[in-house]
Amino acid sequence: MVRAGLTTERLVRAAAELADEVGFEQVTVSALARRFDVKVASLYSHLKNSQDLRTRIALLALEELADRAADALAGRAGKDALTALANVYRDYAREHPGRYTAARLPLDPETAAASAGVRQARMTRALLRGYDLAEPDQTHAVRLLGSVFHGYVSLEAAGGFSHSAPGSDESWARILDALDALLRAWPAPGAGHPHP
Repeated sequence: MVRAGLTTERLVRAAAELADEVGFEQVTVSALARRFDVKVASLYSHLKNSQDLRTRIALLALEELADRAADALAGRAGKDALTALANVYRDYAREHPGRYTAARLPLDPETAAASAGVRQARMTRALLRGYDLAEPDQTHAVRLLGSVFHGYVSLEAAGGFSHSAPGSDESWARILDALDALLRAWPAPGAGHPHP
């Protein structure tokens, strides 16, 4: 019997909120059942298992990030767009730490291909066209930006920058300046690397 008022969407949203409160790793079907004060079995008409629940939270987080990125990037180019996109990730991680962690969940290829992660990648590539990068350099740059954004946000969330000057916001601004400069002067393939 399906409990009145419980839908898959409502459960996933509640689980996403729970992830932000207690950490993504702590979210299980059992924890969600306790939140709704129902038996675990009553949730299995909506969810397969805890992995299915975590995947659904990841997909929700990717969708939210893509929507925020689309709004932030509208009408922007160059460094403005780069800064807007970077701030989407940083702000989302601060507001929704559990969901941000969920967005990094490895997905199977079919699920990943149907996720909003594809939209995010397209928006990042569109931003990079403003820097006149062609393939394969565009892919290298997408990976660089993802690494810097995620690395910085993760270290900052763990308190890695809270004990020294200058402040984290100042470093973030300087890093975005440096990324902009790097993207404008992207090295030619093999530059600085001796050939064997």
